[in-house]
Amino acid sequence: MASLGSSIRSAARATFFAYRRVPVRWRLGGGSAALTFVILTGFAGVVGVLTDQQITDQFSSQMDLATQYLHGLMRPVYTASSQLNCAGVDLPSFAGADNAQVRVFSDAGVLLCTQAPSDTAGVSGDSVPKGVPSFTMPTARGVYDQDGYRLSAVRIQWKPNGHGWLVYARPLDSINDTISRLKLFLGLGVFGGAILALLAGLLVAQRAMRPVSELTDVTREIERTRDPTLRLPHFDADDEVSELARTLEGMLAALDSARTESDAALSRQREFVADASHELRTPLTSVLANLELLADELDGEQAESAKSALRATRRMRRLVADLLLLARADIERRQPLRSIDMAARLTDAAAELGPVSAQHILTIAPQVTRLDGIGDDLHRMILNLLENAIRHTPPGTRIQARTGVEGGRPVLVVEDDGPGIPTELQARVFERFVRGGGDAGGSRGTGLGLAIVSAVADAHGATVEMVSLPSLQGTRFKITFPPAGSQANRAAQPDDADEADQTSTTTGSTIGRRRSLS
Repeated sequence: MASLGSSIRSAARATFFAYRRVPVRWRLGGGSAALTFVILTGFAGVVGVLTDQQITDQFSSQMDLATQYLHGLMRPVYTASSQLNCAGVDLPSFAGADNAQVRVFSDAGVLLCTQAPSDTAGVSGDSVPKGVPSFTMPTARGVYDQDGYRLSAVRIQWKPNGHGWLVYARPLDSINDTISRLKLFLGLGVFGGAILALLAGLLVAQRAMRPVSELTDVTREIERTRDPTLRLPHFDADDEVSELARTLEGMLAALDSARTESDAALSRQREFVADASHELRTPLTSVLANLELLADELDGEQAESAKSALRATRRMRRLVADLLLLARADIERRQPLRSIDMAARLTDAAAELGPVSAQHILTIAPQVTRLDGIGDDLHRMILNLLENAIRHTPPGTRIQARTGVEGGRPVLVVEDDGPGIPTELQARVFERFVRGGGDAGGSRGTGLGLAIVSAVADAHGATVEMVSLPSLQGTRFKITFPPAGSQANRAAQPDDADEADQTSTTTGSTIGRRRSLS
């Protein structure tokens, strides 16, 4: 069971975090209102106590003066009927002005005189008629409260030899009403002052936060446009906000300089990679030719060594070609476009993969599909899509590829019924050097295949759509190209049009043999 101290700390921490989530202007306005409320509450409390005391003392003083004045006016005497006549003052008129009560008691506690009708005189204090306040006989001179009245009592005597008590009483309702109205006004003043302080605090906070809002708007625009050269607002006041603006401007200038240097370095690096990859193609071609010659001429272990070196060199040539293609895409080095038939490129790529696709069922449907593009790059894109399907699906998987026109736009579709791409990799499959795990050949590849597909599609203004449902329907890539130009549309069909029009359903090795025979 948690201790009381830990519970208090947890509650305080939660309150602190909740307070931190409140906007700054509301914190400033609320703090101003809370401080004003505390100050006004204390002030109202002091004023209320002092005023209450002052009103009460003044009321008591008025009671005492009225009692003394009444005492001086009264000349009570016994009448012939042994009744007390409170001569010298008209008690009903004297008492009616303030709704007061006047009592004259004997020492025995008998009510002798009152401002009420005369038939009440001579009865005991507890026998006062209904509606007339009944007060007990006082025992000492002074002011005290009884039955909702404030009483002032003095000793009085009458002729020939009598003594008793004069009691003057006024209801406390009047003074209580005054004090209640005073407290109401003080409370309204406190709450009204707090509300005014809140509004004033919000207004002041809004005006104070306006420069920060302007800075926020500009920095948000910089975030949206990624342009650190945008100027930040400058303020006349030399305060903390102005210092913040100057600091941010200096930071953006430094970031812009660093980005410029980084972009320049990356541009030089991409140029170097593109140039180096291009220059490496010639010596690699020479090395391949020599290794192929040696593999045909040598026997035994020497021939196996030459063939192993030939395979490694071919992989190196392919990697260099991939790097060259990506480097050209990075530096936006464009090559001239010409009219290309995607059907022929699909057939060539399927034939090239014949030896490695023998364990898969490769189905192609090459329909004449002309577009403006780069033949080698398009061939590489199709080859990578087919090789990706072969590499990452188990033997016996069906792989289908087709070209065609949908809605006036050339399309290329490659799909398989394999296990699909893992969900955690689907968002990154087109990134460079992202590999999807093991495959049938025991090689994980370079991780550039789908990155090249994306780069070639971007270079041709095409869009790539991928749908992959692991363990259900396999993977489907659909690439949609922009329509070919008017000159390409009027161009004659290529020499391999007859071959492109056919639909083939067989294994990859059979396609390779057909292409070799042709």
